[in-house]
Amino acid sequence: MKCRHCATALSDSDDVFVDLGTAPPSNAFLSADDLGRAELHLPLKVLACRECGLVQIDELQRREQLFCGDYVYFSSYSSSWLAHADRYVEQAVERLGLGASSRVMEVASNDGYLLQFVARRGIPCVGVEPTAGTAAVARAKGIETIGEFFGREFARRFVAERGPVDLVLGNNVLAHVPDIDDFVAGLHDVLAPGGTVTVEFPHLLRLVREAQFDTVYHEHFSYLSLHTVERIFAAHGLALWDVETLDTHGGSLRVWARRAERCPAPSARVADVLRLEDEAGMRGSDFHRGLQSRADRIKDDLLAFLIAQKRAGKVVAGYGAAAKGNTLLNYAGVRPDLLPFVADASPHKQGRWLPGSRIPVVDPARLDAARPDYVLILPWNLRTEIAAQLRHVREWGGRFVTAVPELVIDR
Repeated sequence: MKCRHCATALSDSDDVFVDLGTAPPSNAFLSADDLGRAELHLPLKVLACRECGLVQIDELQRREQLFCGDYVYFSSYSSSWLAHADRYVEQAVERLGLGASSRVMEVASNDGYLLQFVARRGIPCVGVEPTAGTAAVARAKGIETIGEFFGREFARRFVAERGPVDLVLGNNVLAHVPDIDDFVAGLHDVLAPGGTVTVEFPHLLRLVREAQFDTVYHEHFSYLSLHTVERIFAAHGLALWDVETLDTHGGSLRVWARRAERCPAPSARVADVLRLEDEAGMRGSDFHRGLQSRADRIKDDLLAFLIAQKRAGKVVAGYGAAAKGNTLLNYAGVRPDLLPFVADASPHKQGRWLPGSRIPVVDPARLDAARPDYVLILPWNLRTEIAAQLRHVREWGGRFVTAVPELVIDR
């Protein structure tokens, strides 16, 4: 395999970031008909480029297979994520002076979770979203949504037909594109001369420090540091002028960029984050060396907990059919005998089965009927939000559990 950015040859032995065995794609939820068929399991081995620092997985399935019409992730089912989107729009409007004569584009706009807040402020906007189900929901909200994958060819065609945009944003999409150079080139080309790019992505520093290995799955082609993002942006004529550290998705960065020739001097926060990465040793191969053993310990601790509760006659149910949960459950080998069901608020996931583990996904009302002794919250980054939503679980003595970065059981 060669690095997808700088083409450095990567070694399956010397450059391994973490190896989680094999697993099906984390969002390939199963229907009842699928249960009688074999599932496709693919290697889940991540490599780190010693030259540019891009941490990456090989494109074992094409993006069209991963992000298809049956895609089940809809952004609007998290209240905290909606609030995050609303705050961002308010900040961007004020910071960039956006108004009725501006144009905003969101790449990977999903179900219109963010652009609805742009539209409510009277600002023209358009989404680009290749997954048909989420795009249909966005259109039902009145958000114009183009059903295509974004890249340089799309950007040039859009500008030729409709003109450039003043703000192009992408939340949690930079990690999801197999051709990251083509994607970033498209960000540059779709911009008006004084336009702005903002991109949010999980920070590799937090992933390693907090052993967030379950955020590794096939839909995440890249795992990003600010150093690497700055380098890739610069290769395509974009320069960073600010960065924010966010709590979303276990710790993310939001970068603000413009065309290099029109970019102001970077804020002190850019230098601060780059220095943090240097001090953590992120440019060296030793930075991630302990991640594999920590992932193994988390896996073992979860299995030991689930087996102990089964032997004690206790019931453990799951909550949140998130992609990260599928990585964890498949790596640990958890099956319905240890976790009989996972509840989820999204009707798009209910009535299906988790890929690999084949654990059924049910309506949250099932928790009230089953009254489990423990609820394993799989999207640990939403623990506070979910525990508040399910606070009635404590009325029957139920307790909440998370497994990452370590096994924590509420008292």
